[in-house]
Amino acid sequence: MFSVAVCVRAEREREQERQTDRHLKHWPNSSSFDPQHSLTMAKRDFSETSDTCSWESPDYEPWFPVSEKSNPLTRDIDKASPNHIVRLLAACDAQMFQTDTGTIYQRLFSDSVVRTMLEVARTVEQILRDPEDSLIVLSGCGTSGRLAFLIASRFNRSLRDRQQKTVYSYIIAGGDRALLTSQEASEDDPKLGMLTLEKLCEGKRHVLFIGISCGLSAPFVAGQLDFCLKHPDIYTPVLVGFNPVTQAREETMPGYSLTFREVVQRMEERRGQRASIINPAVGPEAISGSSRMKGGSATKILLESILAAAHTAAFTNTHVTRRVLLDMMRGYERVYSVTYSHSDQIATLLQTAGLSLQCGGRVCYLSWGSLGLVGLIDASECIPTFGADYEDIRGFISGGYQDMDNIEGDLTSLKLSGVSLTQCEEALLKAIYNVEQLPEDITSAGVTTHTLTASRRNRVVPLALVCLLIGCSLSEAESRLESHPVVRDAVEACLTSSQHLTSSPGDQTSTKQ
Repeated sequence: MFSVAVCVRAEREREQERQTDRHLKHWPNSSSFDPQHSLTMAKRDFSETSDTCSWESPDYEPWFPVSEKSNPLTRDIDKASPNHIVRLLAACDAQMFQTDTGTIYQRLFSDSVVRTMLEVARTVEQILRDPEDSLIVLSGCGTSGRLAFLIASRFNRSLRDRQQKTVYSYIIAGGDRALLTSQEASEDDPKLGMLTLEKLCEGKRHVLFIGISCGLSAPFVAGQLDFCLKHPDIYTPVLVGFNPVTQAREETMPGYSLTFREVVQRMEERRGQRASIINPAVGPEAISGSSRMKGGSATKILLESILAAAHTAAFTNTHVTRRVLLDMMRGYERVYSVTYSHSDQIATLLQTAGLSLQCGGRVCYLSWGSLGLVGLIDASECIPTFGADYEDIRGFISGGYQDMDNIEGDLTSLKLSGVSLTQCEEALLKAIYNVEQLPEDITSAGVTTHTLTASRRNRVVPLALVCLLIGCSLSEAESRLESHPVVRDAVEACLTSSQHLTSSPGDQTSTKQ
């Protein structure tokens, strides 16, 4: 969760790096906060973790890839106090910024990683200078796909601000519905990934494709990479992940003759020749296998550093250099330091959120623009990742779903099978005021009035949903929910009943004939 928080701060604070450096706070012992110090603190406070880098040993959980290993630092995180939880997360995130430790793993700042990033940034720079019939596509599943959307949206917005042609697009397995809900079936379909990419890039003469798969395991992305390798005259594939190539998924993909590892091995053969792999190890996740944490943060750091460096070069008539790229990445390291310098406040927030959930309350994110998108993404991922209820963690963006700037349009209507935003608002107001027709004094009232009235009513949202999904009156919706308190059960019961009623006359007619 706090790995994502690091990235939330990054967009605004990177532009203010010099100013924020002067305001860095300290840990309680007055030492300047930095990644190495965070690891040292964790080692001291949790003496049972004698070697903070033991995950790098060949003997440590050798049957798991790095992204799936448990992290020795956080093995007792479920027993820790809020303050210790934040300290542990800080130490875990600090592993992203460690330099080479002499093991088999390359790291974020390793020469080989930075060199590959530089090659990709220069390709982006070329496209920005000559965007005609070119496209940069970011693609992934789940968190990776949502980050692809977030990053593509941000850099297209930057181009529009400069009155330049937009060149970024995104693909997420399962389409735009997957931005807010889990769509796992699509993630396992390599052919669907290939077809989606082909359709998006139709008519383009040069496509830089960036496939994101933290564990080097997503069949949807593997199918796209394989398609790129088969069409090198148009596509330049880049793979971003956080396992060594030798730990890429070996199982044959459904309906496909190749494994992910075989696709990656083919890319390795062309490395430096229109194919690139960026796969530093950032260490196991604080919560084992939850790649939405460090995997998500590292994805954002790598890709935004590459794209920002390319934009800087293209629009200042310079060229991307290693120094500029490293400065971009170090900016994120400073954001990490700024964020965790507020550890006491974060711990208080963590404790308050936990108490709210324990008391039957909820946690709500409310923001605007890209920050609002991160809130929506984090809230949506709490359901499949932690088994949260839909109402437990909610995200809200100023302007509503229509301000997300996604390819398929307003997700309000997508969520309710084609029901328009206006219909949703009308159903909600009818449920709030318990009326079948909306008079002008209700429709013209402000949000505060609606909210106060709703607070005195029960089951407002369930009533509105049943009215919309069934197309019934408010009184009928109340009757349905009395018999079936769960919205889904009420809708299914109604649909079953209507199917029975519509089939009966047909049966009688056929008998008479």
